[in-house]
This record gives sequence, C-alpha cells and structure tokens, in this order.
Amino acid sequence: MSSGEVGHWLRLQLLLVLLACTGPALADTRAWLDRDRVTDGGSVALTIQTDQAGTPDYTPLRADFSLDGQTVSSQVTIVNGSRVRRSLFGITLTPLRTGVLAVPALRVGAEHTAPLTLEVATAPPAGRGSGAVAFVETEVDDLQPYVQQSVGVVVRLYYATTLASGELVLDTPASTSLQRIGEDRISSEQIDDRRYTVVERRFLLVPERSGPLRLAGARFSGKGVGGFFSDIFARDAGRLGARAPDQTLQVRAMPAGAPQPWLPLQDLRLRYTAVPQSARVGEAVSFEIEASARGGTRAQFPELPVPSLGDAAQVFAEPPQYDETFSDGSPVLTLRRRYSLVPQQTGVLTLEGVKLDWWDVRAGQRRTAVVPDLELQVAAGGARLAAPPVVPAAAMRAGEGTALALERPLDESRWLWRGLAAGFALLWLLTLVWALLRRRPALPVVAVAAAVPADSGAVHTLADLRRSLDSGGLEEVVHILARMGGVDSLDAVMARLADEEQRQALERMQRALWAGEGDVAGARARLREVFRKGPHWRVPAGVEKPLLDPLYPGRDDGKPL
Repeated sequence: MSSGEVGHWLRLQLLLVLLACTGPALADTRAWLDRDRVTDGGSVALTIQTDQAGTPDYTPLRADFSLDGQTVSSQVTIVNGSRVRRSLFGITLTPLRTGVLAVPALRVGAEHTAPLTLEVATAPPAGRGSGAVAFVETEVDDLQPYVQQSVGVVVRLYYATTLASGELVLDTPASTSLQRIGEDRISSEQIDDRRYTVVERRFLLVPERSGPLRLAGARFSGKGVGGFFSDIFARDAGRLGARAPDQTLQVRAMPAGAPQPWLPLQDLRLRYTAVPQSARVGEAVSFEIEASARGGTRAQFPELPVPSLGDAAQVFAEPPQYDETFSDGSPVLTLRRRYSLVPQQTGVLTLEGVKLDWWDVRAGQRRTAVVPDLELQVAAGGARLAAPPVVPAAAMRAGEGTALALERPLDESRWLWRGLAAGFALLWLLTLVWALLRRRPALPVVAVAAAVPADSGAVHTLADLRRSLDSGGLEEVVHILARMGGVDSLDAVMARLADEEQRQALERMQRALWAGEGDVAGARARLREVFRKGPHWRVPAGVEKPLLDPLYPGRDDGKPL
C-alpha cells in the first residue's frame, strides 16, 4: 500500500469512528464529494457509505473521469443493542473535461446513491516563473505551415518533485497525422529558486487540409512522492496536474504553380561527398551525392535521379541511405546515394548535375537545389586480351604474314591428326543421315524460357534483372531485357512483351525519367512488381524436335546410365 493510500485509509477510519456515534439513521447508502468545485487537472475524492453487501459499480463514472486510488474499510458496531455493519468505499476522480459534470447514481447491492454534480473550471496554464510544482510547454516550429508540410512539435514537462507515476498526452487534431519521434530526453533546469526535471518529447505533425487548425495543449497528470503527514492531510494526496496553452495553426493551401512532386521544406542542400579525379574507358569510378533537407521526412522525399549519358557512359545507382534526426524542434533528413560510372569512350565526359525542385516554406517561393556539373577526362582503358591477328588473304597465299610465324614444317604427326579428323567428320555425317531417316513429327511443347541468340553476348538472368530494378538505371534495365529477349532496343522489347502491364510499367518509367511526368520512385516500384517473376515474352506455341535424338534413347532425366 502506498503512502497516499495509507493516508486515505486513515481518513476513512476516522470517519467511521465519527459515524459510529450517529446511530442507525445514517446507515443508508449515500455518497458525497470532498468538494464541489475543482480546476482542470485537479481531482476530488468520492466517498460512499453503505450497509449493503458487495462493492459499488464504478462503470458509469468512466465517461467523464479517470479513476484511481480505490480504498475500502468496514466496521461492526453495537448501537442500542443492535449489531450494525457499515462500509466506506473511497475513490479519486480526475475530470476529463471542463464544465459542469454529473456524478451519476451508483449501484451498491440493492440500493443506489443519489447523483451529484461537480464544477470543473479551466485553470490558467502555469508556466515559467509561476512557481508551480509542475507545468507543460508546447513548441511548434511553424505556426503557418502548408498542406502536407512536416511540422515539428516539441512537448516539455517540468516538475520539481519526485514522481511516483505520471502520464503526458498530446491529442491528435482533426484532419492531421501525428507521430511520436524517437525517445524522451531527460535533463534538468534551474528556474528562479527551483530545480526542475525536464522531460522532452518530440512529435511530427502533418496537416492534410488548409484552414485553421487547433492544437490542444499537451496535458500531464501524475502523482508525486510526498511525506507521510502531508499524505494524510493533503486533499489531493500528492496528485499533480498541468496543461499547456492551446495553439491555433493557420494551414496554407498548396500554391498555384508549385513544383511537382510537392516538396515543402525549410531548407534543402545538395553536395558531392565523393568525386573521381580521373577515369578510363571500361573501368568503373564512383561518386556520391548527399541531400540535407530541413523539415523533410523519408516518406515525402523523392528518390535522387540517375543521370543518363547515352552512349558516352553507363551509370548505375546503389539504393539510397537515409538518416532522420530532430534538430532545434524540426525534423532533418539526410540522404546519401552512391553512383558507379563506366565510361565508354575517351575524351572529356560531362555529367550534368542532379537537380531537385522544392518549395521554400519560409520565403514562400519555388527553389531549385543543384550540384554542379562534373567533368572527367577519360583516358584509354588498360591492357586487354588481344584478338587473334587477321592475316590478309594475299599474304596467306604467298606464305607470308604474322599468322604464319608460329607454324612449323608439316610432319607425319600432323598428317596423322588430319586423317583422324577426316574420319570423325565422316562418322558424324553417317550418324546425321541415320537420324534424318528415323525422324518423327515433333509434339508441340510450351516454351518456358526466352531464347538468347548466340551472338548476343553475356546471358542475363532473372537475378540480374532484379538487381538492376533495385539499383540500376532505365538504360541498364532495358539492356538486360533486350539481352533476355534477343532484341536490341526498347521498342523491340515492348513489341516482344506479351504482358500489357509490363509494357505499361516500362512506358511509365520512360515518361517519368525523360518527360518529367510522374513519380520516378513510384514508377520503379511498379517495375519491380510486374517483373518480379521475369518478363513474359510472345513465344510460339511449339518448337521443332531436335535433329538428333538423345544420346541414350529412353532416358530423359539427364542422368548417365
């Protein structure tokens, strides 16, 4: 039992002793409050006296009050030769709103208490210099935000006592989203002659429509740890309550001609954190771009674009890295993205700087954040495997040229190998003739994989496609799809695809990147979704049977006998 409950129990015992002398006339069920007027954040004690068996039903009280500190005491006395049993039930009520509140009739056994009324007045919010044991402050970083702007809200609770329990609440206004950010920060501060413990809690408020927005002040209710005698005689038994003033925000609508996607921020800066000093053809070099957005969050920030250099170079982007913090009452987003650049030709390579349009909420105007163009001097690539030298036909006929420098005079061993090769060739021709004579009509089969022509270069897999969809540019995605489909252009890929959703997703990404229509991040997400199981090509219903039967007729499992 806490010290507050001990004090309440002692008061009940004292009351029972006094009631024992009043006779059986006071044994009926009744209830009373220790006071009929209280300020917002305060509490009252409700006491019920009864001679009924059982306990009161407190359920009707929960509509307008929070309940705490229930106590019960009973005593049996002899009055005028009669045995009388009386019970006292106590409970602490904290009003949930201001105004005249009704304390409804409560049932105890077969009887009911009479209804009561309580007047709850609005208490002037206590603040700095008031000398209050506890007070609350609410700080908003922008009182005139735009629609969908991220607004930082900081709530600070100051208390100059030891808390046994407590609750700090900030209600979510209508037509907004409110999200708590991070963990509470605890510090201390000296105000006048009192040392306060400070609890700082941070929130992110996003208004969804324009017009006046009422932000109710944060409120605190709790119980402090006091001395034994103060708990016995104090009316609130160490209870504390505080409330910050209400505030009204004027939410502004999205201005005409605002950049799309809509990005309202306090500040946005772009910079290179790593740049290459030189480059060579065919060798990858890396650069990194950092975006620092004050008043921005990861959910609203667009993806940094992937530069396109056409045939001059290929650019591959890694997934961005995010870091969200809270500074001076406002959210701060830091985004970093690394790119790999593979030059395809020598000379001066100019990489156009990344640009982002945003809306300056402080100045009320459109701005553009940009990093400068990047120029690289591209040298020839390093040593590679040389192709076999081509010998002119005239030189071959004359017995000259570099290709003949490694030849040795023909001897008997070379004639032997040539004879063996001719014998194997004759045997292969005989086998081919035998297979053609035994050829049967082929059964139609369904193609399960896209064919890749022999001269298409490296064969790309579904894993390559997925990696490119996650971190590569549109050019890389198209290149891999073209290799998988055996074609050489985006138009040919579109014509080869049998799935209408896959064609539409490619067109959407193309418009987002090259025409500035739509959200690049959303287009990339749609590409990942429709190509999750790979491309669906237009393929013939069947394929011809191979010229040669399996090496071991009757076995189709690919295992040796």
